[in-house]
Amino acid sequence: MTYDVIIIGSGPAGLAAAIYGKRARLSTLVIEKQPMSGGQILNTDEVDNYPGLPGIGGFELGQKFMEHAKKMEAEFVTAEVKGISADGDVKKISTDKGDYEAKTVILATGADHRKLGVPGEQELGGMGVSYCATCDGAFFRGKTVAVAGGGDVALEDALFLARGCSKVYLIHRRDEFRGAKVLQEQVKKTENIELVLDTVIEEIKGEGQVQSIDISNKKTKEKRSLPVDGVFIAVGTMPNTESFSGLVKMDDAGYIIAGEDTKTSRPGIFAAGDLRTKPLRQVITAAADGANAITAVEEYLHGL
Repeated sequence: MTYDVIIIGSGPAGLAAAIYGKRARLSTLVIEKQPMSGGQILNTDEVDNYPGLPGIGGFELGQKFMEHAKKMEAEFVTAEVKGISADGDVKKISTDKGDYEAKTVILATGADHRKLGVPGEQELGGMGVSYCATCDGAFFRGKTVAVAGGGDVALEDALFLARGCSKVYLIHRRDEFRGAKVLQEQVKKTENIELVLDTVIEEIKGEGQVQSIDISNKKTKEKRSLPVDGVFIAVGTMPNTESFSGLVKMDDAGYIIAGEDTKTSRPGIFAAGDLRTKPLRQVITAAADGANAITAVEEYLHGL
């Protein structure tokens, strides 16, 4: 069978595309390598900026997206994409479960957590080093932890952890945060959050479990050690686009070059969500990308 559209990835962008694809009466297949759809929001404690659903849990919102797509009878397959051949009118997607064909493809594989790249980070992964506060925060109730980062996610993680941890160090390499002002205000009002600015983590230490971090102030050059039980790293994301190298044009950071119409450099291939070049990466913008991608798909299929 040759589908009208195959969507690779099932985060908010991919699931929105699936919903809109079925509404447009397109034969639609979603390929997702993870056993559960939803993307990064599955690991988000609370989503407070999605219109009409303030305070909804990220896992719940992700499940609602998936349930909606399945109610529309979009097809799903769990498989890992190995390559895409798009030389002709029909695109061939090779996976570890077999090959699939489509007239159009929407790339919606999102982005992953960026690493600090310091000694001890990899060795102590899962032993106190975490990239998901909402996933692992409960293990550190009553303990002392550090959060590294200065954007919305880092501020949200610090606030979330402060509810159960005795102490939270919020470490940022600059003297000002990049996150939303409302989050900054909440952080500064939270008594058990201590700001450690102009500072970087140089090493994460511990024997079988995180026990301390070595930090360095970039301005004063002062070095010291902080005893902590866990380190939560929230320093941004990197796009999951390695599988598409050579398929479409990307920027230096690996994000697929595509505008609001989601059109890439290759006809019939579209990019939606966090993996494309865009100024804002949020649930609402990812979902909007999914809708825009189907509009572009329809135009392509009808020769417009």
